[in-house]
Amino acid sequence: MAATGTAIGTSGLASADAGDTFPPDGITEWGTPVNLGNGEVRTFTTVTPSGRPKYHGVFVERAALEGLPSAVALEQSGPENYTDKYGPNGESVIIHHKWSQEFFLSFPQTSATPFTFLGLNWNPDGHPPPGSWEVPHFDIHFHMLSTDTVDAITGPAAPTYDLPSRYIPEGYARGPVVEERVITDMGEHMVDPSVPEMTGGEFSNTLIWGAYDPDGDGTAELTFVEPMITREFLLEHSKTDRRTIAQPETYARAGTYPTAFAVRDVPDRDAIAITIEDFKQFSGDE
Repeated sequence: MAATGTAIGTSGLASADAGDTFPPDGITEWGTPVNLGNGEVRTFTTVTPSGRPKYHGVFVERAALEGLPSAVALEQSGPENYTDKYGPNGESVIIHHKWSQEFFLSFPQTSATPFTFLGLNWNPDGHPPPGSWEVPHFDIHFHMLSTDTVDAITGPAAPTYDLPSRYIPEGYARGPVVEERVITDMGEHMVDPSVPEMTGGEFSNTLIWGAYDPDGDGTAELTFVEPMITREFLLEHSKTDRRTIAQPETYARAGTYPTAFAVRDVPDRDAIAITIEDFKQFSGDE
């Protein structure tokens, strides 16, 4: 599937479940809530009664978009207030050379897909590259590696491994958007070079694909998919929009992978849900 470079809010496909209760009751399990801004955030997983994965997602109360810590607050009060990425208040860390509030959040079910946990970062001053992503935004990483493996990734650094072209999603490029593409607690980032912020336009939302070499054999594989969305976009979002996820020629491992991601306004719960969905079975090298 080809990548798209236009914004969710102008090119997304309206979902048939817009306006219904979301996520669906009865087949959804919830993760432990954490504190963000003036509200809460929690992960969820929806699996059909037949065991087919429907959604991995993160549920963001609209109150969580207010009262967010500034970079100064993360730097100055981090040692007291933001000390544990696995805890309810997250951790204050420097990511991409900028202060960030980081959370590692478990999904309540993971057996139906390769996805393991959610890495959530609030970036009050954005992060590099200059002129592209240096506005307040959220990095929302749907990871396929264990928390211990991701926790051990350090950067920023240039990748030192090979990534076979058959693993690179259609329309994506390894770089050099920036040379230091391997980021602490994340991995290598790949971008669709046709998105607005890479062609002189403004950044409101984009989709990143990530890779890493988890076993150190010199060959990387796809390891996360990351909607990256500005606070401004989420504040103004009032509907349900979906966008396709570009796919590689093949994956390193056969499995059930998402072909779309969506941002949903959930007005009856005064929240926004960001999901990966439309899971399909793909072949792999293993």
